Amino acid sequence: MGRQILLGDEAVALGAVHAGLSAGYSYPGTPASEIMEFLVRLAAERKDFAAAWSVNEKVAYEEALGVSYAGKRALVSFKHVGLNVAADPFMNSALTGANGGLIVVSADDPGMHSSQNEQDSRYYAQFAQVFCFEPADHQEAYDMTREAYDVSERFGLPVLLRLVTRLSHSRSSVETREPRGQNELRPGDRANWTLLPVNARRRFGLLLDRQPEMARFSEASPFNVLRLNEEDRSLGVIAAGVGYNYFREACGTDKALPSFLKVSTYPLPEELVRKLVDHVETVMVIED
Repeated sequence: MGRQILLGDEAVALGAVHAGLSAGYSYPGTPASEIMEFLVRLAAERKDFAAAWSVNEKVAYEEALGVSYAGKRALVSFKHVGLNVAADPFMNSALTGANGGLIVVSADDPGMHSSQNEQDSRYYAQFAQVFCFEPADHQEAYDMTREAYDVSERFGLPVLLRLVTRLSHSRSSVETREPRGQNELRPGDRANWTLLPVNARRRFGLLLDRQPEMARFSEASPFNVLRLNEEDRSLGVIAAGVGYNYFREACGTDKALPSFLKVSTYPLPEELVRKLVDHVETVMVIED
């Protein structure tokens, strides 16, 4: 498809469209607002998918979840405190499951540039026991969004995509790929969506059953990168998200990089972490 210069938010939005998005919903909040602004403009041009602002984050989440129940691919986006507002449907959707791919984008704001607090949305993914991606750059924001839809449909669960301000609001070139078509309508079993205790207990058991496979999938993800320096075992670096960029920038062009693990998916790839920890004397963790 070619290269485009995009904000991190725009890379996510375009990745969703190219993954076959049928509908996107959001409530405005920096640093996530540009995702829906981009989708609204593109939807007006293309007229083949829906994009709309909602009255709050909970409603936005429920609208996107309804699209997923119908078998279509959907996206909901908000800032980190918006996930608090949407926490009820988010937690319950881990039990009801997703039918069409459902991506939940939470743009965190480390440093509180435009927010009343700091939160780490990865804890929400751990709490709900769903898969999470954390891109390090704009290309990964695009690629991970496309991949996240396949992961969501593979496990039948929503997938959380965690952004941070410095990625959402910076620009870089992104190599785009051929778009795929939208899903056909394929409504699932409505009993799964009604969380009466008898259904909730059954669905919770299925959620627990998925955990080992999600852990194995995370371990094998090509977005996680482990490099061991056999010559110098004094230091190992674990870097997540944009923290990986800070690590590479600090090292400059030095070819003798210390051992490092780039973490991009959750559940945490524990076996990769163990390999790094066992290989070095000291471990430094870099996150944003």
